[in-house]
Amino acid sequence: MVKKALEDILVSSGVVNTQQVDECQKEMESTGVSLDRCLIEKKFATAEQLAKAYAEYALYEYIGSIDEKMIDLDLLGKIPLQFLRDNVVMPIKKDGAITIVTSNPLNFQPLDELTMLLGGDVKYAVAPESVIIEGINRYYPLEGGKQMIEELEEEHKELEDVALEGVDEKDILTMGSEAPVIKLVNQILFQAVKRGASDIHIEPFEKELRVRFRIDGVMHNVMTIPKRAQGALISRIKIMANLDIAEKRIPQDGRINIKLADKAIDIRVSILPVAYGERVVMRLLDKSRSFKPLAEMGMSEHDYKWVTEAIEEPNGIIFVTGPTGSGKTSTLYSILSALNNPDTNIITVEDPVEYQLTGIGQVQVKEKVGLSFAAALRSILRQDPDVVMIGEIRDQETAQIAIQAALTGHLVLSTLHTNDAPASVTRLIDMGVEPFLIASSVVLIIAQRLVRKLCDKCKQKYDPPQELLTRLGITPEEAKSITFYEPKKCSECGDSGYKGRLPIFEVMKMSEKIAKLIMERADTAQIKKEAVAEGMTLLVQDGVRRIKEGLTTIEEVLSVATANE
Repeated sequence: MVKKALEDILVSSGVVNTQQVDECQKEMESTGVSLDRCLIEKKFATAEQLAKAYAEYALYEYIGSIDEKMIDLDLLGKIPLQFLRDNVVMPIKKDGAITIVTSNPLNFQPLDELTMLLGGDVKYAVAPESVIIEGINRYYPLEGGKQMIEELEEEHKELEDVALEGVDEKDILTMGSEAPVIKLVNQILFQAVKRGASDIHIEPFEKELRVRFRIDGVMHNVMTIPKRAQGALISRIKIMANLDIAEKRIPQDGRINIKLADKAIDIRVSILPVAYGERVVMRLLDKSRSFKPLAEMGMSEHDYKWVTEAIEEPNGIIFVTGPTGSGKTSTLYSILSALNNPDTNIITVEDPVEYQLTGIGQVQVKEKVGLSFAAALRSILRQDPDVVMIGEIRDQETAQIAIQAALTGHLVLSTLHTNDAPASVTRLIDMGVEPFLIASSVVLIIAQRLVRKLCDKCKQKYDPPQELLTRLGITPEEAKSITFYEPKKCSECGDSGYKGRLPIFEVMKMSEKIAKLIMERADTAQIKKEAVAEGMTLLVQDGVRRIKEGLTTIEEVLSVATANE
């Protein structure tokens, strides 16, 4: 009766026709798949259309999105996360009333249980499954750390005993009955992954411990933890990273592997002694995240042509340069993916191995056992590679081996920490590499930065002041043909005005004239001048291209690229 009523609503509202319903009914009988799942998979209806049909049938309100204004932290805190995820339901506050949002109002049991738990005086609404899951992942618990901090202050004994706790490999979101300090660490990790943070900073001060996240390249304060919890919190992180909890005088580096909502997260941990204790920085890497193909990296046609020509060379070095966190490794992997085919033997040496690539031999650096970049590279060259990728050129020994590999028939890919493409030459010379070796081995140098991408939901047009346009080299006449945008705030972007980041590039191709300047030990300014004359697009100019595309702002480009370039 219930199923028939829903089918009638779908047909009468024009969402589907009777033939499509009959086809899915046969599918239901043979495979056991639900009616709505079949309709979605066969593209007969969308999740939104089905949710509206459910709402019409049950006489419930339809909700197309869940934003921060609907969130009540106390309400969410009453219900186990696993229950919400398993049953795809979520309590919210709407128009002052407690409302249970469900993707399927015909699934009565979880609705009844939730109604009893919340006191009985509730309303109901229907939303697409994806909307509810996104709401749970984004807002549960939005500030759960506060309760845990209170527990930390109350339960001294558990703080003392925390060092004896082991690390379980289960999903950290399900660990709800652990000691307060363990729950707090799990909560910090959960919040960081949920908000898309690239780094977690735990910073000790005289009277407190501050936690900050780096999100889209910008630092955000998250919470302040009582000073008395500092030792237990740092010890917990050390245990998870297999570090020495008794050693507090020297820096330590380690690694944590966790699961979060069935996603594998690799965390690099750096601990540094400072004035008021030990400072912890954790770099997060989502192993399930994939990198973009080279053609989708967002390079200009000119730069993309130069890069594709360079990677077709049989030998030489291609450098990707930029500061920490500028996306160098992702660009290298995109290049590796373009080169990866059965005819090519590719071997990498990395610290850490950030992406697993089928068909490529990937070596993890292990300094403690003597497997450095240089040591690994020497052994790799005996493995008959066509392409070698070195995670980073850090010293003269690694640079020399890489250059020798490039001069003996290998294509070498690597990264350097420099400000721009021409400065890479000076950096290599500073390492002790002879100029004639640089001139004869380097094929291409790519410098890159990441700029924050404007939120598509709330960006708005505006007229920038002439001063900013001048700094970018945009004339008043040229500005008339450009639509400029500025960030606003909305729940979609977390009130920042930006959502995600995108790269800008500066590609320098090695030419006879540039090679000659290098051998003459010309300074960076002369090399840059010649490279621009030969067609190199500066970082700031590529940033202007992104501004013209309506993807970022003048302020973002100026914050990462030098205005007077």
